[in-house]
This record gives sequence, structure tokens and C-alpha cells, in this order.
Amino acid sequence: MKFTKMHGCGNDYIYINGFVEHIDAKEKPELVKRLSDRHFGIGSDGVIFINPGKVAEFEMEMYNADGSRSQMCGNGIRCVAKYVYDNQMTDKTSITIESYGSVKNLDVTLGEDGKVDLIRVNMGAPILKAEHIPVVSENEQVIDEEIEVNGKIYKMTCVSMGNPHAVVFLNDVEDMKTFDIEQIGPHFECHKKFPERVNTEFVKVLDQNTVEMRVWERGTGETLACGTGSCAVAVACMLNGFTQNKVHVKLLGGTLVCEWDTKENTVYMTGPAVTVFTGTIER
Repeated sequence: MKFTKMHGCGNDYIYINGFVEHIDAKEKPELVKRLSDRHFGIGSDGVIFINPGKVAEFEMEMYNADGSRSQMCGNGIRCVAKYVYDNQMTDKTSITIESYGSVKNLDVTLGEDGKVDLIRVNMGAPILKAEHIPVVSENEQVIDEEIEVNGKIYKMTCVSMGNPHAVVFLNDVEDMKTFDIEQIGPHFECHKKFPERVNTEFVKVLDQNTVEMRVWERGTGETLACGTGSCAVAVACMLNGFTQNKVHVKLLGGTLVCEWDTKENTVYMTGPAVTVFTGTIER
């Protein structure tokens, strides 16, 4: 089976061309776990199959490293756009890609080599209603709401960008690199308030246009970047009055620019996508 390893700000996935490689759906979870293993496989945060679209030009069928399905990945969908353009599966610089039934519009910017350099994604409207995220709450929206996790009280703002996010501001943390995300992340992910588990973003606001973020992704653990999480952070920052509507989100793997156009109620994300290597592996 042929594959391509790609990343967006260090959030790395294995990409498989579903137009060519035909794999039974029942085989995929175990295959994904084997390929994603960083010691015995290729190593990645998960696997994305690029298939013919049903309502868009292409479909992104995404799996986490543990073999579970995921609805959306902002870094992953940018890489899909780069893959299909660079591999001449389309000659359009405006591309539609569906994931878990949701269609996204992407505009690509080409570098001097004629290949995709930056991608701007229309991520759609943020979902703020608690029951649709989903998160268990007595409030219709979860904004700066207390949650007890592993014996400590945190304040969270919950947003869905096609997948659930709990944004936690840690402005009392002096150095985000020393924050023990490995210890607290799993407790957030599997907390009883999140019936479908949750992705958790731990954020420090630097100024009105810049934040620093680390992320614990459900089914994967800490990753170097999260596109949907960065979008959720931008929305949460505005809801709490911390930033303006355009935010530079500094991640361990790079920086994403996220903008919430409140008139359109649309979030836009701009960032890079990189091809690391291609190869073949025994299925």
C-alpha cells in the first residue's frame, strides 16, 4: 500500500489515496493503530483516507491514532488540499472537501515551486449550544464555567468546530512548556461532563492578537498542533473578551491564524501544510 506522511504545524498524519487503495471498512481501525504506532509503524497522530466525495470534490475519512473515527481536523484538511493539488488530482485553487458529512471550502496559495504553500479554510460557524457540542451543563452555553477535574477547579469555555473542545485559560502559568498536560489531559478527555470525550486546549493570552496553546486531543494525547482547537480558542478568546477577532495561535509546532467573522458567523483558519515523505508498506 502506498502512503504519504504529511503534517500541519507538526500535527502529522498518514495519507492514503482512497481512489487507488481500496480497504475494507472493518480493517481500517486495526490498520490505523498499526500504522500510527511511532515504534512499530510509520508513526503519526492518525490516518486520513482521501476518497471521492459524495457531496464535495473529495472526502476526508479521518481516524485517530487509537483507531477511533474523528469528525474534523483543521491541520488534516489543509494537508488533504495540498495532497490533491500537488498530486494533480485537481487543478483548482478553490477546493471543497467533506468530512463526516460537513463540507469545507479551502483556498490554496502556491509557492514558487508551483506547489501548495498556505491554505485558508472556511471552518464554518462555531457551535456554542452545550447539548450540541456536547457537554453536560445547566447553561445553554458554557462560557467561563467551573469544572472540577482531578480535585482542582478550572474555568472552561466549550466550543464545537465539528468536534468538541474545552478551552481552559491558564494565565497564572508563567511558562506553558512546564505545564503538566500529560497528567491533567486524560482527566479532561474522559470527564463525565463530555459524553463523547473532548479535546482540551490549555491557553495563555499574550496580548489582544496572540495566544499560546497546548492541546490534549481525544484518542491521541498531546499533539504539536490542532486546527479545530485553534479555531475554538479564537472563538473562546472573543467570548471572554480577551482578544480581537483575529488571533495568532502559537502552538508547539508553529503558528496558525484564526479569525471569527461575527457578521458572517464564520471562522477562517490559515496555515501551512508540508509533505514529509512518501513510501509503501505491507498491509
